[in-house]
Amino acid sequence: MNQPHHESATRQYSELNYNPGAKWIKGLTQNRLGTFLGGHFSDVNLSSVLFTHRLDNAEHVKLEVWSAPGISKPTFEEAMKHKFKPAKKGDSFGPSWTNHWWKVSVTIPEYWEQYERVQFEFDPGCEAMIYDVDGTPLQGITGGFGGDRRVEYIIPMDIRAKGTHDFIVESSCNGMFGVPWNGDTIAPPDMNRYFALASADLVVPNQDAWHLLWDFSTLREIVDSLPGNTLLQNKALAVANEIMNTFRSGDASDIRRCRQLAEGVFGENWQSEGESIYKDDEQAQIWGIGHCHIDTAWLWPYRVTQQKVARSWATQVDLMERYPEHRFACSQAQQYKWLKELYPSLFDRVKEQISAGKFHPVGGSWVENDSNMPSGEALIRQFVFGQKFFMENFGIRCETAWLPDSFGLTGAYPQLIRGAGMKYFFTQKLSCNVFPHSTFNWVGIDGTQVLCHMTPVDTYTAQASVGDVQKGLSNHKNLESSDTSLLVFGNGDGGGGPLAKMLENLRRIRATNNQSRDLPPISMGHSVDEFFEHLLETTSTGKKLPNWHGELYLEFHRGTYTSHGSIKKGNRHSEILLRDVEHVATLASILRSTEYTYPKGKIDECWEKVLLNQFLPGSAIGMVYDDAEKLYADVGKDGRALMEEAFQVLFPNSGPLTTETKLQSNTSLNQIIGYNTTFLDRREIVKIPLAGASAGLQAAVAQVDQSSKVGYAIMDNGVLDALVGDNLDMHASGYKPRIAYTNGSDHFVLRNSSVQLTISNGRITSLVDVRLHRELIADGATGGLVIFEDRPNYWDAWDVEIHHLETPTLLKFINVSVVAHGPLRASVQAQVKHGRSTIDVLISLDAVGATVKPGSRSMFRFDAEVDWRERHQFLKFELPLNIHNDNAYYETQFGYVQRPTHKNTTWDMAKFEVCGHKYADLSEYGYGLAILSESKYGFSCRGNVLRISLLRAATAPDAEQDQGEHKFSWAVMPHKGHFLESDVPMAAYLFNSPMHVRYLPGDKDAIAASSTNHPSFAIHGAPNVILETIKRGENDDFNASFESESSTTVIARLYEAFGGHAHAIVVIGNHFSGRVIRAVTTNLLEDEDEEEEVQLMNDNDLGVVLKLNFRGFEVKTLKITLQDRNDNAAFTNRVQKPRASPTTKRVTKRSSWVDIDGSRLIARDD
Repeated sequence: MNQPHHESATRQYSELNYNPGAKWIKGLTQNRLGTFLGGHFSDVNLSSVLFTHRLDNAEHVKLEVWSAPGISKPTFEEAMKHKFKPAKKGDSFGPSWTNHWWKVSVTIPEYWEQYERVQFEFDPGCEAMIYDVDGTPLQGITGGFGGDRRVEYIIPMDIRAKGTHDFIVESSCNGMFGVPWNGDTIAPPDMNRYFALASADLVVPNQDAWHLLWDFSTLREIVDSLPGNTLLQNKALAVANEIMNTFRSGDASDIRRCRQLAEGVFGENWQSEGESIYKDDEQAQIWGIGHCHIDTAWLWPYRVTQQKVARSWATQVDLMERYPEHRFACSQAQQYKWLKELYPSLFDRVKEQISAGKFHPVGGSWVENDSNMPSGEALIRQFVFGQKFFMENFGIRCETAWLPDSFGLTGAYPQLIRGAGMKYFFTQKLSCNVFPHSTFNWVGIDGTQVLCHMTPVDTYTAQASVGDVQKGLSNHKNLESSDTSLLVFGNGDGGGGPLAKMLENLRRIRATNNQSRDLPPISMGHSVDEFFEHLLETTSTGKKLPNWHGELYLEFHRGTYTSHGSIKKGNRHSEILLRDVEHVATLASILRSTEYTYPKGKIDECWEKVLLNQFLPGSAIGMVYDDAEKLYADVGKDGRALMEEAFQVLFPNSGPLTTETKLQSNTSLNQIIGYNTTFLDRREIVKIPLAGASAGLQAAVAQVDQSSKVGYAIMDNGVLDALVGDNLDMHASGYKPRIAYTNGSDHFVLRNSSVQLTISNGRITSLVDVRLHRELIADGATGGLVIFEDRPNYWDAWDVEIHHLETPTLLKFINVSVVAHGPLRASVQAQVKHGRSTIDVLISLDAVGATVKPGSRSMFRFDAEVDWRERHQFLKFELPLNIHNDNAYYETQFGYVQRPTHKNTTWDMAKFEVCGHKYADLSEYGYGLAILSESKYGFSCRGNVLRISLLRAATAPDAEQDQGEHKFSWAVMPHKGHFLESDVPMAAYLFNSPMHVRYLPGDKDAIAASSTNHPSFAIHGAPNVILETIKRGENDDFNASFESESSTTVIARLYEAFGGHAHAIVVIGNHFSGRVIRAVTTNLLEDEDEEEEVQLMNDNDLGVVLKLNFRGFEVKTLKITLQDRNDNAAFTNRVQKPRASPTTKRVTKRSSWVDIDGSRLIARDD
C-alpha cells in the first residue's frame, strides 16, 4: 500500500547532482548567532527594530528634580515638601550616596493607543525607584547596561487612556554593587562619583520583536549549553540560523515568520498556553524559585539596603501580577521590618502576595547572619526574633532555614533549626569547596538532623538560563538517591531579583521540555517548602540520602574571622552584656514585681541591633562599620543603663566599684559585693580603692599597687575574703611571697605554685607546670607575638591564604619591666614595635586557679593596647608546645569541634585557619593547654603550634581596615589532664564574664544585699552542663497590672559542653521560693504545644529541684512558671515531698588559699 509513495520518492531523487551539498561548518554557524543582537550590525539586525517610537522632547516629557542635602535619605512625604527645579535628560547628578527626587510628567500621543505597550524608559546609570503620586513604590530601576538592567516602567492601560501620567522617581547615586572607585567590585568606594541621566524617554516597544529576542536568546543558550551530539542542540542551531536568514527587512511579517520557525523547537502555539505551560509537572527535576539575595550591608551601608529592599520587592510584586507562575522566596525579617516602617504601602502589597501564596518568607531568622561567630544564644535569638516577626505579621512560621551565602556553618545549627520549628535547610556557599553532596541529611554535633539541599546550580543568583537548568541535573552529586534540584534564580547580593526576561526564558525552556527530553523538565509555581516535602516523599523521609556529620567548613574567607577586630569585640561584648542584662532584669522583676517591670521592649531593641550587625563577617566597606560601631555603642550605653536600673532594684543605693570610686570613711567588708552573672563558682582577684577603707576592709587587701591607692583582694563567689592578710602573715615565716622577678635586664619570670612563665631575650622561652615539673614549650622553640605577610590572591578582607604561614617574623618584647610583684597578682609590662605600629602588653599571673575546680592551674592573662598602622600584615600570638595530638579543640556554639593539626588530605590542609569562640585547646593524655579569647575568633593549630589571630590589615573593600587603636585580651591556660577532663570551657566562660563588683554605701543596704546576692539557679551532679541564659518568657505580658491573672515565666537555657551524657539536678534558688508551680522543657520558641513537663521535687537541703537528662551537646530550654507570692497552694500541690539529698558536694566555708611554693595562697581542695 506504500508503493505509490515509494515510487514518487524514487522519481524525485535526481540521478545527477552538481550542488555542493548542505553540509555546514557548525562552528562558524554557531559563532554567527552572536551577530543577531547588538554589536557592529545593530543598525540592521534585531536590535534595530526593538522600539517602534521614542520621544524625549519637552512636549511629551517634563522633568523636575530636588536633590536631598548630603547623604540624607528623606521619605517620600518629606521630599514632596521641597521645591523642585527643571531638569533634562543628560543632566549630571551626585556625588556618591546622594539621593535625588524627580517629578515626571508624560503626555502620550493619542495614536499610541493602538500599541500593545507604552513605557517610560528612565536610565540614571544607578539605582532608582518609581512611585505613584501617592507615595506607593511601584518598581525598581537599575540603570546601566549590565545583566541586571531594568529601566522600563510600563504605563498601565487605564492610565494611557487619560493621555497624561504623573509619577515620581527617587534615584540614588550608587550602583547595584556600590561605587567601587576603579571598577573592581571589591575596591573601596569612590566617594565623588557623578551619574548622568542617560535616558528619560517615552517609548513604544515592538513587543513581537522583543518576543523574538527572547526566542532567539533561548535557542542560542540551548546551542551553547547542550552537548553538540544531541538532537536538540543541532535542531536549535539550525532553527536559529534559519531565523537569521529569514530576518531581512525586519518588518512585522519577517518577525512573524521568524517566530514560527522558533516554534519548531518550542512547540506549535506554545505561547498561547501562558503559565499553563507548566502543567503536568509531576516528573519535573528542576524546581524554579525566584529569589533576591540582598546583603543587609556590604559595599553599601544599611540605609541603602533599605532602599534596595523596596526596589527589589516592588519589582517582584509587579512581576507576580504579570506572570502568575512567579513565586518568590525571601528571607531576613529585619528587611521586612524596614519595609513595614519605611514603605508601609508596599509592605501591604507584599502582605497581599504572601496571603496569595506567591511571596514566600523563608529562613525564620532576623538576618542571613554569619554562622561562625555569633554565640549559640545569639543564633537562637536570630530564629526567635525572625519567627516571631513572621508569625505576628503574616500568621506563619518558616519551615525552611535559609543561609545561602554564609561563610561556613556551625555543627550546632541542625539542633537549633529543629528547635526553631524548622526541619529543612538551604545553603549554597560550600559549592566553593569540593563538596560531595547536593541533597543530604545534615547531622549536627548533638545528633540532630535536618534535610539539606545545596543546589547543584552552584549559585543563589542563577540567571534562569538553559545552562542553569542543565547544571541542576548534570552537576547533581546524589543522583543515586535523588534527582531533583532547586533553581534559585534572580539577580542578587545587591538586590534586584528576577527579571521579566528570566521568566520568559523559563517558559521557553519548559516549552522545549515538553517537546524534548534533552533538557531536564522544570516546574514553576511551587514553594521551597513544597520542594523539600517532595524530597522527603521521594527519599523515604531522608533514609535514602547520605549523611554529613558536623560543621560545614568553608575553605575560603578565613580572614573574616579576624578582619575588623572592633566589630568582633562589639559582637562578643554585646552578647555578654545582654545576657547579663536579662539575668539581673529577670531577678529584679521577680523579686520586686510591684516596683520594677521587665524592660522587654528595650532589651529587644538592643538585641535587634546586635542581630543586625551579625550579618557582618568583616568584609564590608568602611561606611558599614561606622554604622555598626554606632549600633554597638548604643547597645553598650542602653545595656549598661538597663543593668544599672535592675541593680538599683536588687541592691538599692549601690553603684559599680571602680578604682576611681570614692569610698565613705570606714567602709566595711560587706559593703563591697560581687554579683556573678554566670552560674559557675568563681574565685578571683579584684581591685579596691583604699581611701576610706575600714580596718576590716583593709584586712582583706593583701597587695597594694605602685600608687598605694588601690589594693588587691580575693573575692570568693561575690564575697571578699576577710582573712587574706592574716593568712599571709601566718605563712610568711621563711618565705617571701613574691611571684614576679627579673635579673634586671632581659630575663623575667612570672611564677606561683602551679605554673611558671619565662621571658628571655624578648620571647617566651619556658612555660612550666611547677607541680608536675613539666616543660610545655617545645625544645628549642619560643613563643610570643608573630607577624605574617598577608597578601591574598584576590579577596583581600575575606581571605588569608595558606602561603602566609611561610612568611613569619618573630616579634620580640622590649622595655620589659615588673609592675606588680604579688603576692596576689604579678605582672610584667612589655612592648613590641613593628613597622609603624606599637603593641603594649601587660602579662599577669594571679594567685588563683582559672576556676575553683580542684587542681585548676592559674592562667596567664595578656592585656594588649595596640596602635596598629600596618598594611597587609597579620598579627598572631603563638606557642610551640611540647604536646602532640592529631586534632585540636575549638569552642563552637553550645559545644566544641575538633579540627586536624596535620596535612594528611586537602581537606585537612584547608583548615589552616579556623573559627573558635572563647577557647582553642591542644591536649594529649595527661595534659593540655588552651588559649582563651574575649573578642577574637581566628585560631590555628598546625602541628604543635597553637595560635590565636589578633589583627589583620586589608585594604579592600575598606582602605582603612583596623587602622588605629585596639584593646583586647587573651589568656594562656595550662591544665592537667586531657581537654575532656579539664575546666577549659568554664574558665573561658568566666574569662568572658567579668564579675560585677558593687559598692553599697549604707550598712542596711549591705545587709539586705547579702540575702539577694546568691545564685538563682545551680547545677549539681553534672559539671559538663552549663547554664547559659536566664530571661523572662517571650509570651509574658509585661504591660499587665500587678493584680492581673497573667502568668510569670522564667526561661533557663542549658547545654552539655563536652559531648557526653549528663544527669543534672537543677536547683531553683530562693529568689523563686514558694512560687514555682510548673516546669517544662520547650523548643527554642517556647511553644506550649512543644512542652514536656518536668517534675518538681523538694529537697531537704537544696530546696526546690528538678532533674534534666542531656545527650552530648544537647541544648535544653527550661520554662518555669511562677505564681503570685500570695498564692502558695498551687506550689504546694505541684512539688513532691522532701526526699534525701542527692550526693553532691557542697562548700559550706571557704578554705582560703592556693599554695605558692609551700605558702597557701588560695582555696584548694586537693
